[in-house]
Amino acid sequence: MVSLGDLRESVSDVVGLVRVLRDHGLVELSRPQHVVLAAKRGERLGPIAALTVNGGEKFADDPCVTDEHGTITYGDLDRQSNALANTLLGMGLARGSVIAVIARDHRGLLITMAAAGKAGLRLVMMNTGFGITQFAEVAEREKVGAILYDEEFGELAAALPTHLPRILTWLDGQAPQGIPTLDEIAETGDPTAPAEPDSAAGMVILTSGTTGLPKGARRGAMSPFASVLLLDRIPFPRKGTSMIASPLFHATGFATCGVNLALGNRIVLRRRFDAEQTVAALSAERVEMLVAVPTMLHRMVALGPDVLGKYDLSALKVIVIAGSALSPALSEAIQDTFGDVLYNLYGSTEVAIASIAQPAELRAAPGTVGRAPISSRLRLYDADDKRITATNVRGRLFVKNGVPFEGYTDGRNKAIIDGYMSTGDMGRFDTDGLLFIEGRDDDMIVSGGENVYPLEVENLLAEHPAVDDVAVIGVPDDEFGTRLRAFVVRADHAEPTPEDIKAHVKTHLARYKVPRDVVFVDDLPRNPTGKLVRRQLPTGPL
Repeated sequence: MVSLGDLRESVSDVVGLVRVLRDHGLVELSRPQHVVLAAKRGERLGPIAALTVNGGEKFADDPCVTDEHGTITYGDLDRQSNALANTLLGMGLARGSVIAVIARDHRGLLITMAAAGKAGLRLVMMNTGFGITQFAEVAEREKVGAILYDEEFGELAAALPTHLPRILTWLDGQAPQGIPTLDEIAETGDPTAPAEPDSAAGMVILTSGTTGLPKGARRGAMSPFASVLLLDRIPFPRKGTSMIASPLFHATGFATCGVNLALGNRIVLRRRFDAEQTVAALSAERVEMLVAVPTMLHRMVALGPDVLGKYDLSALKVIVIAGSALSPALSEAIQDTFGDVLYNLYGSTEVAIASIAQPAELRAAPGTVGRAPISSRLRLYDADDKRITATNVRGRLFVKNGVPFEGYTDGRNKAIIDGYMSTGDMGRFDTDGLLFIEGRDDDMIVSGGENVYPLEVENLLAEHPAVDDVAVIGVPDDEFGTRLRAFVVRADHAEPTPEDIKAHVKTHLARYKVPRDVVFVDDLPRNPTGKLVRRQLPTGPL
């Protein structure tokens, strides 16, 4: 039975949803039939396919995607995705079948995403960082019936059964005999729209997989709440230019891509990230919004004023950052370098967008993930599942919003309390209501009877001028049970000693939070979204 409180929340959400969509020109209340049509199309095609059809109708001649091959229009994207959808169906794939794509960020990936929805095929977005074994295991688990891939991932595709249909999404050399390319299909395929499926087959976005084989998170029909979660706190351009440097197979890249398509923006994509080349593209393409992960911004800031000063970045009004933790030191450095344009997005593949920090909030409280956007609600619970309402008290973070998680493809789900889903993170709210993430709930270690969260030590060391990157983990200890070990990447021309690192922590934190081990490394293991892969850090004797 629905409670009165839940009913009030639902009504408030709908009113707010309509207001945000109206203010951004995505809903015309004077033409309700168009709203109904768009909603039905989203239910049948899924988000990217529905937005591609809408874009072909509203922005046909406007630029849609710019990549290393040039620019295509919204009309091009619509026609070419029709051609691919018809080709896939012509290969004998039945509606509801599963296909997979492993591709860098370029037009071919967007065409594939749109075509899958139009053909009624479920699309698995493979991680470009996969090894052969991991790729093959995910493909088997998800029951993949066809593979689309960039040429560079040919070795991975070869690990799948030979009878599976194959299509090349990006070609640098000559195509292997018998394998069609997306360029050929776009040029010669049938560009008429296939019959719409009865319902969206959905998409599978894989979790980051930092602790094992990535889980598959199902996403079905398009919810209008998904766009509102972003639009409520981030000023997206309209019919402008955005650059998405975050991988499109990741939830942030995917979500921001959808909103940009809805607003008729041109999306600039590059297959690989290079700090100076990205800055050059921001300047040359007059980019108004950049979507990136913290590691990318760290490298861009590190270019320094002499390099950055060569480029005109006056058009850049918004930087959206997500994918891994933003340290207070990097938060300040980004805004000191690019101006107060930073928006720190916190969420996950499972809970979608939970909270967003705006520039003023990041200036007042560097590193915060801000506040919940409309329709998103946040709660903290203690170890006994009791709700925490006091400020500056750490607890397990749970989220409820209008973008329901459909569960993992292996049948599992996240923990839920009172309708709120676990994020797996620890957090706290300060006296101004701003949320801070303080590490994973399973990252806490007990050292000598004291609870220690490694992220607190990481954030402190990230501020040290001699530290370029840092990771702190717990390792077994005969005396204390567990002790802290810090892995440090030195800054250029800096030569800190282990004693320097320990002294810095001892000056600012309790003695039991000082790492017993300090290991200097050339770089840290991070996945394509910038998250630290802690399981690759050695925990044994040094």
